[in-house]
Amino acid sequence: MSNYNLDEVKEMAGGDEDFMKVVVQTFLEEIPPDVEAMNDAIENNNAGLAYQYAHKMKPNLQLFGLNLMKEIRIIEAWSKEGKLKNKVPGAAETISAKVKLAGTALKNDFNL
Repeated sequence: MSNYNLDEVKEMAGGDEDFMKVVVQTFLEEIPPDVEAMNDAIENNNAGLAYQYAHKMKPNLQLFGLNLMKEIRIIEAWSKEGKLKNKVPGAAETISAKVKLAGTALKNDFNL
C-alpha cells in the first residue's frame, strides 16, 4: 500500500508532469515544517496555534490522500471546544508519522 495517493493531484494537474512535481515539491517544503510547528504548539499547550497549523495543512493532506481528517478534527475540537485533549498527542503522532512516510516516498518516487 502506498503512503499517499496522487489521484487528486493528477486530476488537478491535468497530465502536466512538471506541475505535479511542483505540487509535490511544495508539499515537501511546507508540510513537514507545519507538522513540526503544530507539534510544538501542542507541546506548549497552545491550542489556537495548533489549530491554525492543523487547519492550514488540511487541504494538502486531503490532496495527497493521507486520510488524516479524523486526526485533524481531534486537534480542531481541542482547539475550538477544549474537547478530546487526551487524544491530541496520539493524533499528532499519527499525522507526523504519515507525513514523514509520505514525504520519504514522494522524494523517492519523484527523485527529489
